[in-house]
Amino acid sequence: MKLILAILSNDDSPVASNALNKNGFSVTKLATTGGFLRAGNTTLIIGCEDEKVEAAIDIIKEYSSKRTEIVPSTASYDIGRYASFPVEVTVGGATIFVLDVAQFLKV
Repeated sequence: MKLILAILSNDDSPVASNALNKNGFSVTKLATTGGFLRAGNTTLIIGCEDEKVEAAIDIIKEYSSKRTEIVPSTASYDIGRYASFPVEVTVGGATIFVLDVAQFLKV
């Protein structure tokens, strides 16, 4: 048995979790926050049999699109003042961890 932890954008998580549910996967959703952009994410927790891991990953990939966004950034100048200017960054996609499960209980 495996445990899949998938960190997705809040924009992508509803369709990804619905698709996983429709394909027989039980999904637990956690609200999380990314450290780089300090933006809200969703972490999906999925327990599944070893042979179903690739199917779950394929679904997550299908519904986790990468895109670019303009975010404010700060830069310092020599005179000690700070100015904010927009920077284009890639967001979205998914970060997926697959862990071995030593024991699974449903009580």
